[in-house]
Amino acid sequence: MATAVLSSLVIAGTAATDAPGPALLVGLVPALLLVGASAWLPGVRTTEAHLVRALVTGALSAEEVAEAATARTRLRTALWLVLHLLLGFLACLATMVGLTQAAVLAATALAPDPRMLLEGFLNPFGPGPLTPAQRIAAPFAGAAVLLAVVYAMAALGALMSSLAPLLLGPSAAERLAAAQQRAETLAERNRLARELHDSIGHALSAVSLQAGTAARVIDTDPAFARSALEAIAEQARTATAELDHVLGLLREERPTTAPQRDLSHLEALLEATRAIGARVTARVEGDPAAVPGVVSRETYRICQEGLTNVLRHAGPVPVDLHLRAGPDSLEVEIANPLPDPPSGRARGARSGGRGLGGMRERLRLLGGTLQAGAEDGQWRLRAAVSWKDAP
Repeated sequence: MATAVLSSLVIAGTAATDAPGPALLVGLVPALLLVGASAWLPGVRTTEAHLVRALVTGALSAEEVAEAATARTRLRTALWLVLHLLLGFLACLATMVGLTQAAVLAATALAPDPRMLLEGFLNPFGPGPLTPAQRIAAPFAGAAVLLAVVYAMAALGALMSSLAPLLLGPSAAERLAAAQQRAETLAERNRLARELHDSIGHALSAVSLQAGTAARVIDTDPAFARSALEAIAEQARTATAELDHVLGLLREERPTTAPQRDLSHLEALLEATRAIGARVTARVEGDPAAVPGVVSRETYRICQEGLTNVLRHAGPVPVDLHLRAGPDSLEVEIANPLPDPPSGRARGARSGGRGLGGMRERLRLLGGTLQAGAEDGQWRLRAAVSWKDAP
């Protein structure tokens, strides 16, 4: 609207005099200053970005354009608004003058007195009467003017499209901050996924095995079936507590009880695994209580996932767990016999899935290593982490 009014004023000034008056041109300066100052108003930047996406194809990507948070971003927005006004002014001026000139030239061939028709407009044929050849050429000149206007508008659109990402798009610092935020969000999601897989997955595997065992022996060994049902209830309570904790994190709440199990809970984990039917032999060397807290918690989760994998893929078989806690390092080894020959399910299960991937991710964050595979007729899982060089 502002550009159309300014263009009309310039055209009116051109019709009244041979050139726009200096006062009219100077009047553009306050208008440009006012438009630039509007960049400090809330919502202007995002509104301009939505308009550009709607009117200029491919000018801005789908990434979110945030409100201007720094003076540099506001200055870029102000420069965009000023250029938007100036280029819009030129587009309106070129459209009104160019289309009118093209129409006049096209009508010259039919006018009784072409000189009167061309009076006040650009006359490409010079003073004096038009020759028959000039009257024939006039419509072609009008078509050329029309084509020039079309190409000029396309050039202005391309210029706006190239300037929009520079002036309205996010800066390098804003892109870096957004990328860091996305990385933190993905890391938190992966952490929660590991927590769910290791804790809830272990509980569900134990419940499934205990329920199946209880169903088979409920008639022949009611006492064992009753014990299995009690273990199922305990596993369900544990899973509920873990799930409440994770859901609290997802809702950004501060849980009242956050189950942070570490190596001090290892014996309870072994007893729960033995209650399912697995014959677990555990050897602990060193003092697990001296292990740093984060290493202790992650090692507990690795032991939990390792025992869960044994129950899930091999059933209640003999399991050897060896934990060595040194002054600045810790090693865990879990071994169980492999079926001979291994079944298709076991072969596929041992190829590495979410459980092994989660354990590798836990150890990678701690600077540790994980080895898992068949060895001498047994499936062995070895995890090692050292905090000697940790800051």
